[in-house]
Amino acid sequence: MDFLNKDILSYIENHSSPESEVLKKLNRETNANVLMPRMLSGHFQGRVLSMISHMLRPKNILEIGAFTGYSAICLAEGLAKDGKLITIDINEELESLVLKYIREAGMEDKINLKIGNALEIIPELQTEFDLVFIDADKINYLQYYNMVFDKVRKGGVIIADNVLWSGKVAEATQKIDKDTNAIMEFNDFVQQDKRIENVLLPIRDGLMIVRKL
Repeated sequence: MDFLNKDILSYIENHSSPESEVLKKLNRETNANVLMPRMLSGHFQGRVLSMISHMLRPKNILEIGAFTGYSAICLAEGLAKDGKLITIDINEELESLVLKYIREAGMEDKINLKIGNALEIIPELQTEFDLVFIDADKINYLQYYNMVFDKVRKGGVIIADNVLWSGKVAEATQKIDKDTNAIMEFNDFVQQDKRIENVLLPIRDGLMIVRKL
């Protein structure tokens, strides 16, 4: 997942704004106690998400895939005054952990965690979003994108994580697993979408940044 040399990554982190103490604690607890901790955004990507959010100053953010809440807290840092972030996750077992760190970050009034199937929850949302972060099951990436597109304001941004999928998207092979195929279909669709402009950044496992025209 990490394509950069460890020394280079360490240098980058040492020359980027640090994690807050709450995020450091969440990072440690996730790596110590939660299955598949690599799903956590982490220091470098977290600061990128925070920076993008600060530049946009969004009033409304939607996150699809909360995991342990790290990225939600990072994105919420850049919210406009009285801004809100809705984060959706299907794993109810992590709900108490996510809510714990939302409280510790002092963001109870900013972050609204919804537990359930995003495919069912998204159609019920009546909000216009300035920023959407997609980081859930890869099979449904394209469906999530299409479901949220009309809910994003003109000039708004959609970010999709894991679009390099550990480099598998660039491997020339006949044996492509379902997740890799889904990510490739998503990337190809975005590249051909005339309604947007996009750039794929090789940050960690790949961030696709989309701006709605």
